[in-house]
Amino acid sequence: MRYWIHLGFDGTEYRGWQRQKTPRNTVQEVIEDCLSQIFKKSISVYGCGRTDAGVHASQYVIQINLNEEFTFDLKYRLNKNLPVDIAVFDVVRVEDDQHVRYDATARTYDYFIHWKKDPVLMSYSAFYDDLELDFDLMREATVILSNTTDFLAVCKQPDLYPNTLCTVTKCALYVNEAQGRLRFTITANRFLRGMVRICVFFLLKVGSKEMTLEEMSDILSLNTELSEKIPAFPNGLFLSRVEYPYIAFDNQHQLISMLKIGLE
Repeated sequence: MRYWIHLGFDGTEYRGWQRQKTPRNTVQEVIEDCLSQIFKKSISVYGCGRTDAGVHASQYVIQINLNEEFTFDLKYRLNKNLPVDIAVFDVVRVEDDQHVRYDATARTYDYFIHWKKDPVLMSYSAFYDDLELDFDLMREATVILSNTTDFLAVCKQPDLYPNTLCTVTKCALYVNEAQGRLRFTITANRFLRGMVRICVFFLLKVGSKEMTLEEMSDILSLNTELSEKIPAFPNGLFLSRVEYPYIAFDNQHQLISMLKIGLE
């Protein structure tokens, strides 16, 4: 029997999603340990994707396989025993051949930046002090990203993939100068390791006029190689939506909805 668990997590204290060979504080490790305590046996989980250290997920889906149906409220027990920075929203029985990673048709990432110091935002938005950006140039840069198909130039570890092709269906920038905040959002059928944070790096370079749109286009087209690609800070990044053809999860009650106020 296969179950999907819809959850969200604050990635601040974690070394990313994926359990590692040597024990480290990862989201997968914490959830697997919790499930194993609840079911009194080892339980492995499979996630819809991997997130880096410090990255958040306001919507994330995992799957577990069980030999028999449980008769208790698993959502309640998980929320009772998981740390406060991981919350379970739904537990759903699915068909045994439905897969949280391979059946996903689209994923959306949101990246938040603020340049007016605010202690409330520090964990969930990347703070860049005294930021001066040309937002019109940055919006033009999002168009370049939208028209890109091969994202090799913004992939941290291309050797992990058979190819680096991605289909972007949405790429946009929302700015609220009064609040001193912006949101970059991107939706695609798949994402590569480090892709979103390196895209933000390019947007900031263009916005600060340290890189022209032509230079960015040449790099993405693989006509020019940039020696230094520094990913944007992890704390501004959220995996905010995962889409499937046969099930939809509500994400209106989550932190991402509050952060988007004024940036839509």
